[in-house]
Amino acid sequence: MTRPARLAIGVVSAGRVGAVLGAALARAGHTVIGAAAVSRASLARAEVLLPGVAIRPPDEVAALADLVLLALPDDALPGMVRGLAAAGALRPGQIVVHTSGAHGVDVLAPAAELDALALALHPVMTFTGRAEDLERVAACSFGVTAADGEEAAWSVAEALVVEMGAEPVRVPEASRPLYHTALAHGANHLVTLVGEAASLLAAAGVGSPERLLGPLLSAALDNALRHGDRALTGPVARGDAGTVRKHVAVLAEHAPDMLPAYRALAARTAYRARECGLLRADLVADVAAAIDSGEENR
Repeated sequence: MTRPARLAIGVVSAGRVGAVLGAALARAGHTVIGAAAVSRASLARAEVLLPGVAIRPPDEVAALADLVLLALPDDALPGMVRGLAAAGALRPGQIVVHTSGAHGVDVLAPAAELDALALALHPVMTFTGRAEDLERVAACSFGVTAADGEEAAWSVAEALVVEMGAEPVRVPEASRPLYHTALAHGANHLVTLVGEAASLLAAAGVGSPERLLGPLLSAALDNALRHGDRALTGPVARGDAGTVRKHVAVLAEHAPDMLPAYRALAARTAYRARECGLLRADLVADVAAAIDSGEENR
């Protein structure tokens, strides 16, 4: 794997992701020569993670950089790339990287048309924008994408990730939407699910829901990653239709806004438990009826 030369890095912008990855690249031996930051939070973050780095407008940051790091919201990325290209801030031989999970390198077409090297490096982790994220970056994976058939570009992408201490995983351009959907479905909805469970425990009079949920959910996640669907436990997987019916009834009474999500997840759990042989075929209909119980009264 080819090691990139020491590069002048321009960070656009110094949000939670950009500031941390800029710091990670600096730690790998590159030099951050400028960062774009507007909000008070971004300015404070840059001061801590990118000390001494000049704050400049995005076009000035890009024009000075060998590697332009675009750490922007998904919807803001296309317009920024077009704007930098139109402003003459991008040039042949430059490396233009974005960190969006939803996009591949097609979104960087205006840069590629100027003979810049277009790369997508998506860190598979959540960011706080604080110094501890640097250690987390070194333990995570990155979804990397380069143009089809451009092996040298893929190698540069992988080398940059390895320099930050992380593990590169190749994701073809056509697979980026499915890849990102999988990650968002798992990580974002997991946070929602934990929050809902904590709210129900609080309503049940439990003073510190996290003390109950921490060990339980940590074990469930570990088992799921190790054993897949065979790690499923609980009333749906066992076929305890009566218990499922009680769950539906108590949610209908105390948290009706959570009931649709419970029903949807219970139905998916039943399907996966049946497919892997945990839920007996003769119990499937009873579980399905329990999940849907009360629908006729709506």
